[in-house]
Parts: sequence; C-alpha cells; structure tokens
Amino acid sequence: MGRFGWLFACGCMVASPWTSRAAAANDDSAVQARLRFAIPAQPLASALIAYGSQANVQVLVSGQLAAALRSAPVQGELAREDALAQLLRDTTLTYRYIGATTVVIRPASAPASHAETPPVPVTDLAPVRAVGLFAEGYRADFANGSVRMDADPADLPQSIGLVTRDLMDARQDRTVPDALRTVAGVQYLDTNVGLPQFFIRGFRTGNGLTDGMPNAVVGVGDLPPLVAVERIEVPRGPQSILGDVSANNNFGGLVGLVMKKPQATPVHRLSWALGSHGDTQLDGDFAGKLDGDGRWLYRAVFSLDRTDLTPQGYAGRRTNYVAPSLGWNGRDTQWIVGLSRMVNRFPMPDHVAWSDGTPSSATPPGLLLGNAQDHAQFRTTRYYYLFEHAFDDTWSLRSRAQYVHESSMQQAWWVFFSPYDQSAFALADKYRYTDAFYTLQNELVAAFELGATRHKVMLGFDYSRARVGRFEDVQATVGDGSVDILGGERLPPVDSLTSDQVVHPFGASKFAFSGNPWITDSGLFLQDQIQLGERWNALVAIRRSAYVLETEHLDGRPWTRRKAEWVPNLGLVYKPRPGVALYASLSHGFQPDTVLGKNGKPLLPALSRQLEAGAKFDLAQDRARLTVAWYRIMLDRSTDLFSPKPPYFGYRGPGQTNQGFEAELNGRLAPGLDVSASYTYARVRKHDGAPVPGAPRHRFDAWTSYTFDPAARASWGIGAGVHARSSAISLLDGNWFGTDRLTFRNPGQYSLDANIFYRAPRWSVTLGVRNLLGRQLRAEDFDDSFVPLVERRSVLLSGSYDF
Repeated sequence: MGRFGWLFACGCMVASPWTSRAAAANDDSAVQARLRFAIPAQPLASALIAYGSQANVQVLVSGQLAAALRSAPVQGELAREDALAQLLRDTTLTYRYIGATTVVIRPASAPASHAETPPVPVTDLAPVRAVGLFAEGYRADFANGSVRMDADPADLPQSIGLVTRDLMDARQDRTVPDALRTVAGVQYLDTNVGLPQFFIRGFRTGNGLTDGMPNAVVGVGDLPPLVAVERIEVPRGPQSILGDVSANNNFGGLVGLVMKKPQATPVHRLSWALGSHGDTQLDGDFAGKLDGDGRWLYRAVFSLDRTDLTPQGYAGRRTNYVAPSLGWNGRDTQWIVGLSRMVNRFPMPDHVAWSDGTPSSATPPGLLLGNAQDHAQFRTTRYYYLFEHAFDDTWSLRSRAQYVHESSMQQAWWVFFSPYDQSAFALADKYRYTDAFYTLQNELVAAFELGATRHKVMLGFDYSRARVGRFEDVQATVGDGSVDILGGERLPPVDSLTSDQVVHPFGASKFAFSGNPWITDSGLFLQDQIQLGERWNALVAIRRSAYVLETEHLDGRPWTRRKAEWVPNLGLVYKPRPGVALYASLSHGFQPDTVLGKNGKPLLPALSRQLEAGAKFDLAQDRARLTVAWYRIMLDRSTDLFSPKPPYFGYRGPGQTNQGFEAELNGRLAPGLDVSASYTYARVRKHDGAPVPGAPRHRFDAWTSYTFDPAARASWGIGAGVHARSSAISLLDGNWFGTDRLTFRNPGQYSLDANIFYRAPRWSVTLGVRNLLGRQLRAEDFDDSFVPLVERRSVLLSGSYDF
C-alpha cells in the first residue's frame, strides 16, 4: 500500500441471518431494510470499518480523506444509507453506492454524476471479511492477521504490538529483530548461528507465524527479509488458541508476520542500502493486475544482501530471497497461491571470550576466535495457499495451508578459557539439521445478531504434521584441544579435520533426542466475538489441543505418546467513552515437548495461564494510541533449555512466574511528528530460586521522526532513537572445567541512533547512524566463552525508487 494513498476496504459479513446478498442485489426493499447500528463517535477510519461490518457492505475511501476526520455517532435501527449519512454528518465527505454491496466515500464537492469514475480503481469484492488496514504514520488499526480476529485493537482484550511499514522504513530496519526494537516486552538475543532468539514477557518464544501459519517448528529458524513484510503483529501472552506448533510460542507471546500479497494497485519499487562495513543490499517489490478488470493479481518480491567480511574477519553474509504469488479476486471467492525460497549464509558473529567473568579479562576485540570460514547456512522453501469464500451474508469459509522444508548446517570453533590459568581449549563443531512440516487451517465463520448483541462465531479445525528432522553433530579437536590463541596460534578450517580427531566430550548420558520423530498436532476450536451495545465487547474461546508423538526409545523400540488438553480463553472490554477502552482477560497456554527425558520417554507438555488487565487510549485527535498493560504468567514446568552453542547443556526446569507492566505509544502526535516508544518493567522468577540470566528489570525504547513540511509533496526530515536497559545477570560457563555455573552482573547500557532523510513522491533517500556515540555495548544475555560484539558505530545509506 502506498504511503500517500491508503485504500482500505471494509467488506463484512454481519447482517440479519435472514438477509442474503442476492436479495439485497435484486430487491430494492432489501436495500432500505432497517438494521441495528451501534457506532460511537471515533476516528472516521475505524468508524467506516464498523459501518461496513454492521451494514454488510464494502467501503472504499482514500486514506488521505479519512486521516484527520472524526465520525458522528450512529445508534438505533436505521436504513443503511441513512446511517452512513449520519456517520458523515460532521465531515466534508459524501458517498455513492456503485453496487449493491459497495460504497465509495468522496469529497462533497466531487461531481455527483452516476457516470463518474471512482477516485480509485474499484473491484466489487465479496463481503468475506474486513480486510482494511488504516495507518497514520506509526499507528495501525488492523483487520485479522496473526490473531484470527477482524477487529480494531481497541476491541480486543489483550495487548498487541503493531509495527507499520512506515515505521520500518523510517528507522532503516533491515531485519525482523530491527523492526521489533520498540515493541514492549520483546527481547532478542544474537546466537552463534547468526539468527535471533526472541523472548516475549520473559519466555523464550519460537519463530512465530507467517500469515497466521507457523514459520518454523524449532525454536530458532530463518526469517524473511523485511521487503516481503507488510506489517508485524506481536500478540502478547499465551497464544495456544491459535494452534501454533513451533517451539515455545504458547507462553509469553509470538511474532506474527503479515506478508505482502497480490493487489490491484500497481507497485514497481527498487530499494537499496550501502553500509559502512562493505555490506550492500538490493530489494525489489512488484505488484499489479494481470487483466483489465483486476480479477487476476500478482506480487513478486526479491532480496539480495552481500557482505564481504565482518569487522573481526569472518567471511561475509549472503542472502538470496524470492517470493512470487498469484491471486484471483472474484465476487464471492478470493484465493492466493505462492512460494518463497530463501538461502542464507551467516558468518560466525564477532565475539570475545572472558577468562574470569569480567570485561577486563576479555580477549582483544580484533582477535579471530576460530577460523574465517566459520559460518551457518540455512535453506528454507515454502509453498502455501490462502482461500476465502462467502456463502451468503452470514456464512463464510477461510482456509490456508503450507508445506515448508528447512535445512541448516553450521561449522565453527569454540574456544573456552580456564578461569584458573587462562589456558584455552578449542572444540570444533559441525552439524546438519533438516525438518519438514505442513499445516492446514480451516475456519467456518458466522456473523449474526441475537437480541441486543452481535456475534461473530468461528468454528475451526487445524492439523499439522512435522518431522523434527535428522540431526548430525560431529565434534573434534586438534591434539588434546589446548591452543595458544593469545600467542597467535591459528585454527584450521573445520572441514579440514579428519575422523581420528573426532571426540565425544559429553558422552551419551547428558540428554537424548527422540529418533527422527513425527509429531502430529490437531485442534478443534470455537470462538465468539460479542458486541454488547456501544460500550462492551467480549471474547470467549476454547480449543481442544491434541498431539501424537511417534518416536523411538533409545534402544530403538517404537514409542507413541498421545495427549489432549482443553485450553480456554476469556476476555472483556469496557469503553466508558469514545477513545478509551479498559480490558481484562484470562488465557491459557499448552506446549508439547518432543525431547526425551533421562528415562527415554517423552516429557510431559507444559501448561501456563495468564492474567492481564490494561487500558487503551486514543490521543492527539485519535492519530496516536497509548496502551498500558499489567500481566502475570504462571508456568507449571519449564521447557527444555539449551545453550545456543555447544556444549548444549539442557535441563528440565521447575516452572516460573513472570509478571510486569508495559506501556506503548505509537502514532502522530503533531503534524509531521511521529513517535514509537515503549517502557517495560519485568520480573522473572523461577520456582526453585535459580538466577535468571538475560532478564533486565527495566527497558525503554523510542524512535521519533519529524518531517519539516509534511504538507509538501517532497520534504526533508530527521529521526532519532534511544534504546536503554537496566542491569541483568549473565553466566560464567565453568561447567566445561567441572565447576559450578557462576553468574556475574551485566551492567545497564544505552545507545542512540539518528538519521536524516528526504522523501519525494517517487523516491527517497536516508542517511543513518547506529550507536551514534560509539559506545561499547553488550548483549543482554551471554556467557563468558561467547560475548557478542556490537558494532561501535555503523553508517547506512539507503533509498528507494518507484517507477
């Protein structure tokens, strides 16, 4: 969607059960039928979405017209045209129906001829669901996405972080972790394989969702480049109602990617970036119609990213991504089919090692701890379809499915320093991993009135089957493993080591993986979104989650575990006045475990529950939104935890309780002034009293940009950001030498970013600086043998061109 011409379409199923779209199209009396409306005064964009839902019509309007306007309230039983006229009463806009179920909003001064061409290309879409997205700078009101609900965030009894395309572009974000920097409650850590590990509300989360479907079945997986992403949604708290199968998504929340899709509005954009460390990037985004009436649509996205060397000397990064998709847009049916192919090569992250758990004992930052060819490689192929069909005004069907195949390989050296005599031990590690999974999600939706209430009921069935893959791990040393790294000794490439150098330093008794398991997840869920008059909304949902794990004992005998659990969710929203929403909710989490315990049997699933209460406020004439939330999450048993690098220490935790407070502000506070900011207070407590690494108590992140002349077609602007956290605990990894695992204090820190930009109608250019003050920064969680280095200062020149 273009920055200067937002088009949002509200096509909704809500109508009296006895009123059909065919009758409305052929019987003029049906057009004049009186419907029940309950729309309070609010921003015009969200009011039109509510009107489309309650009148069972599709509304088309330019976002520029709706951006700064408010609606009048509409209450009672009215003809749909009378209700729309009343809604627009205090604006300078009028309307015209161009079909039985499609209305165009336009300036009142526009010609009223019935032969008029609509201000934007119009295709008469079926009222399958609300598909609109209204954005004002950094604020977004979304419809559907990662939570399977058509609603404004103010109507949902949970906090959801939203990252718009405008915000990603303004900050020069290049990766998904970059884009999540100002989302409350979200942390990410760099791992040795170059991929991020996300934490939400203190829980390690999985790889999230792509268009509502799991992005990976393991805890760490590859993520698409941002050029392919329309927006990011982060529903916080347990999300097991969604039926996600990837590891650990069901406790603190998940990361939901809403991908770019075929559209009628043409897009022909090239984007580029040049970095101060020799990195280059070229992205392409193309979309439009394949025929004259816009029934056939397409989208094609690609990304190429290259870096020759890291600052420490590891051979550089390579990214190749391509994602074509094809769509068909009929009156009652829409579908999309597509695929994506991603191949990434990540060098070993620049890092240092500490010998005694203090920064003063760190190895020199320019010293290569390993070999220049240490790297990880990922290959991910995804095939998918999205399908929607409206049977009539009340009933519709949604279906989506995907097949994903993933493979990864890593070769790297790990260097451990003794805390006693600073001697070094070098361990080479090489592993390969593959998995494949497919998911199918189907939802039957009915929207109707029942007395004084409106309901949108969803009955769904999900099925997924995943092969948790082949895992091959080879570890080796040179001689007895002792090396003089500080004296200048260099390690050979891992590939050059021979079979007689292979070692098994930890034996087979530490922990065990199930043998090439297949795990089948299925779920049946029922959900009801209820509107009770003008002030109350409720959400009631229950899911029966079940899984079957087909695996083997350590001795090769077959083993099958079956488990089912009922998972309920309940939430309530109260709106004391327009622009204010108070909410409370109770939600539950359910997470199966595919790892075998010490007795060779699959471990029990983990269960969680969350209490959350909060408020949402529309500010600055409804161009910005402030969300505050308090939460408490209780987990009965921790999932299996593994170090992100060898020696992969794993243990079964006793459970934990996380609680905290979050505040998030996104939107336009004044003409040209956009802000995205968050504050997080979090307390993470393990039930056995063990220390929790990487859990700072306080976090503050903010980004603001100012356009000097926002009314002009082209203008200069500036942006600035701050990222700060309090101190945290990190680990001194003494296990290698048989000592107890010790902790040390990781001091608090902050960093500043800034940029300057110029935006014209068809092109833009931005010059930005990360870590402006050149401070020495550390990750929030690490151990003494792997301390990732954050670049002191980096410069990025980026731009885009539309043709």
